[in-house]
Amino acid sequence: MDSIKLIKDLTAAFGPSGFEEEVVAIGEKYTPAGYTSSRDSLMNFFMYKDNHKENAPTVLIDAHSDEIGLMVHAIRPNGMIVFHNLGSWVPMVLLAQKMLIRNLDGRFITGVVATRAPHFGGISEAPKLDSLVLDIGASTRDEVINEYKIAPGCPIVPKTDFEQQGDTMISKAFDDRLGCAIVLEALEALKDSELRIVGTFSSQEEVGLRGARAVANRVAPDFAICLEGAPADDTFAEAHMVQTRMGKGPMLRLIDSGMITNPRALNFAREVAAKEGIAIQEAVRTGGGTNGGAIHMSGHGVPVIVISCPVRYAHSHHSMASLSDYKACVALTTAIVRALTVEVIKGF
Repeated sequence: MDSIKLIKDLTAAFGPSGFEEEVVAIGEKYTPAGYTSSRDSLMNFFMYKDNHKENAPTVLIDAHSDEIGLMVHAIRPNGMIVFHNLGSWVPMVLLAQKMLIRNLDGRFITGVVATRAPHFGGISEAPKLDSLVLDIGASTRDEVINEYKIAPGCPIVPKTDFEQQGDTMISKAFDDRLGCAIVLEALEALKDSELRIVGTFSSQEEVGLRGARAVANRVAPDFAICLEGAPADDTFAEAHMVQTRMGKGPMLRLIDSGMITNPRALNFAREVAAKEGIAIQEAVRTGGGTNGGAIHMSGHGVPVIVISCPVRYAHSHHSMASLSDYKACVALTTAIVRALTVEVIKGF
């Protein structure tokens, strides 16, 4: 696969939580030969390996398809659009940024998050999300509704372009379209595996791991890898506290608000990385969570590891990631799955 084209296509897709159809369509387009795909009513996307050894363990390779976004909540008499968040935002990163609204006809309308210019005193303190509004250039509520066909419930995402500068990629939605791309490339690399491999794009992670619960129930994995675009802390944390550096390889998550990673599975991942010569990072997260939080508690309990590609400025219009980190995540995911056996999984 052409990694850059794949990542560009996935990040360009319109897919806030609950509206992941475009991302699924790209998944269908790139599903490797030897896998059968399907989707469910939550817009979870499944890719099942066609050939595997009888009674082979089921290995789930998952990423979430949704990006953080907004939803039209109400329209003011002056045409300003009040919105509700789909996922977590720092309000300051939205100010004066372009957003893309999908209207009732399926057309895309550009708006700008309103802010006060310095000529009028600027902003004296950090705004709250519920104080912000979106401006599409309309002057009345009727104009927004009747001419632009925008109403409460219309979804919104950042409007931005993908760029590459050497090893650095810049785009929206690296959380978690990088994970989706890694899933596809790993499936391609594992098409000769004898394991029962299922790749998934889970929906609605940013609003509470909702899709992952249904995915875990349907797939019933014996082992799972969750792939993420994890926030990097190397541009603001003190040196001794930095745990996720861009350009320094995949990050293995030890703990977050939803999961303490199985230590035996972690040791196995460390051993595989060392054997393959893949540099890794490890992080203790005091907040946040991944689909691993839902998957590891499904069924009778599932050993799960989270492999993350470091992302600077996650949950913003312009996040950064390293192509070399991305490729290392593909290599590590592939190597771990290749090293799995029934006995190894039982040992977790």
